[in-house]
Amino acid sequence: MAGKGTPAIALLAREGVVHHVHTYTHGEGQAYGPEAAERLGLDPGRVFKTLVAEVDGALTVGVVPVSATLDLKALAAAVGGKRARMADVAAAERATGYVAGGISPLGQRKRLPTVVDASAERFDTVFCSGGRRGLEIELAPADLVALAGAQVAPIS
Repeated sequence: MAGKGTPAIALLAREGVVHHVHTYTHGEGQAYGPEAAERLGLDPGRVFKTLVAEVDGALTVGVVPVSATLDLKALAAAVGGKRARMADVAAAERATGYVAGGISPLGQRKRLPTVVDASAERFDTVFCSGGRRGLEIELAPADLVALAGAQVAPIS
């Protein structure tokens, strides 16, 4: 199975969480999230992107649908902060252990405060990066929240 070696997939296997792995070929110059939804024939509201922001100087993860934009003020409020801005890509890659476009909310090198957008709860399953460009994991939103140690809030 492609992507078997990613920390995200290893975590799912270790925890015995029901999930499905989906792969697609990433094209050059395309936005990763919308491309995943398109190539896999999915509703973009069910495909979630993992964004790393800095809230009051601390790296924080926001997981929102690829069809939406991360509301930085809402993310800050969700974690009790005041100011948020998108994190430097290099800092996000260092902290998570993943490359941009393939950052998964699961199996990160350093567990960061994480907030999953409340819209995830509308679906039986959602999709998020499996830790590599072109690799998506389908799982129940409750499992995503539990494994990421996340909270749920309206952040998009």
